[in-house]
Amino acid sequence: MYRFLIVVEKARNNYSAYSPDLPGCVATGSTRDEVTLNMHEAIELHVQGLIEDKLPVPESQSFAEYIAVTA
Repeated sequence: MYRFLIVVEKARNNYSAYSPDLPGCVATGSTRDEVTLNMHEAIELHVQGLIEDKLPVPESQSFAEYIAVTA
């Protein structure tokens, strides 16, 4: 089992997502749920391709935190 952080960003008319640990692995969707599902599928295909090509699957190095500031 592999776990990867994904970053979801709101665009003007949709959402986009990427994983910092898997360069080039991206997805879009009309909603947050859709982009998350599409990204899950994209990561599965990406990892399967790496395995089929006998390339290493990168270990997840990324993490996310929120920082609170007062203005």
